[in-house]
Amino acid sequence: MSEMEISDADLLISMDKYLAAGCHIGTQVKTQDMEPFVYRQRPIGLYVLDVRKTDERIRTAGKFFARFNPDKIAVISGRVYGKRPVETFAYYIGANAFTERFVPGTLTNANIAGPRTYIEPELVILTDPRTDQQALSEAARIGVPVAALCDTDNVTTNVDFVIPTNNRGRKALALIYFLLTRQVLRERGDIPVDEEVAFTPEDFEPQLQRL
Repeated sequence: MSEMEISDADLLISMDKYLAAGCHIGTQVKTQDMEPFVYRQRPIGLYVLDVRKTDERIRTAGKFFARFNPDKIAVISGRVYGKRPVETFAYYIGANAFTERFVPGTLTNANIAGPRTYIEPELVILTDPRTDQQALSEAARIGVPVAALCDTDNVTTNVDFVIPTNNRGRKALALIYFLLTRQVLRERGDIPVDEEVAFTPEDFEPQLQRL
């Protein structure tokens, strides 16, 4: 029996693809903040996220993100596996990607960050509120909305919009950012709602290093 017996009707992508990418796989820790997004707990103690809620949140995020000038969107990932998904997402929607070390002051102090990295965003998107804590605190200081990919163990203080998902897995991050990209482009009218896009989730996947 599959992890979730849910119909594919009205989902952005088949349930099988969500599960194959591991988007539902949480951790052995569940915070109170993330409790509404948890589907169940496995006997071994691992919490499982409700992918239906992930799907709903991606739809809402697409509408929300599409309202912003892409030049004013900052997308951040301190995680190695988030680097390519974030950069690919930013490329297609025209946003600013920050995937190297996040320089303190990037959102708050042009003198410290320097002209190459300083940005005055109107929306900040985080891959993990814990890993991207510096960006989260700076976004809170300047009062701009924050959306974040959150796993079962995340605390969501100062996060305005939670997208519940496995935010550690290579395939999970690729699929979520693929879906977000497609939704933003659809909501902006850049591509028809009923038409497929030229890119695939695999285009967002980090390449595995060969020994």
